[in-house]
Amino acid sequence: MIVCKSAAELEKMRASGRIVRQVLDAAVALVAPGVSTMDLERAAEKKIEELGAKPAFKGYYDYPCVLCTSVNNEIIHGIPSEKRRLQAGDIVSIDCGVVLEGYYSDSAVTVAVGSEISPELKKLLEVTRASLDCAIAKVRIGNTVGDVGAAVQQHVEAHGFNVVREFVGHGIGTRLHEEPQVPNYGTAGHGMRLREGMVLAIEPMVTAGKPQARVLDDKWTAVTEDGSYSAHFEHCVAVTRGEPLILTA
Repeated sequence: MIVCKSAAELEKMRASGRIVRQVLDAAVALVAPGVSTMDLERAAEKKIEELGAKPAFKGYYDYPCVLCTSVNNEIIHGIPSEKRRLQAGDIVSIDCGVVLEGYYSDSAVTVAVGSEISPELKKLLEVTRASLDCAIAKVRIGNTVGDVGAAVQQHVEAHGFNVVREFVGHGIGTRLHEEPQVPNYGTAGHGMRLREGMVLAIEPMVTAGKPQARVLDDKWTAVTEDGSYSAHFEHCVAVTRGEPLILTA
């Protein structure tokens, strides 16, 4: 069932979105060679508590942490660990969700570790981030979910990369995952039509190699099958009568 939010509900989601952005900013500020992904986790958990929200991920289907920290060939759902220390030249995706007064927000960024990464990785981050912008531009009344996915796919593939198909974006609101599913591929003009008040968590997951993925023995961490590096960006975006409204900006 698709739940369209009222203006008052969107304001509550916007407040939740501001918090998740502050949490991500706090985690990103710590990213440096030698830092563990658990260091990022502790900082994020503290920030969520300080801001009066609750973590959306911790305990969700028994997930153990407030963040997902996915390094290099890890696509999504990497579990923070004291043992996983970031190294210069790595890239790390940081994904966070919070719930505030019953309303969820969910956002992700991928950043470089250290001041220098390879030109290909710089391009991967730039293209993935831009593909999210392309998708957001399609979040308008009367467009379709297929328009959103096609915008990601076309931009990514035009630059020589691939989108992961096993994992998709989603609706969001009073639950972390609502309908509809939002793939990062598709055919323009196909699929569910967007209506005012719908909120989509759009999250391109892009690989430098082949698009196939597999899940590790921890039952959470998804990695590229061929070992290629992957980037992930995400925003929650509302359909309005005017411009798309980014709730996690």
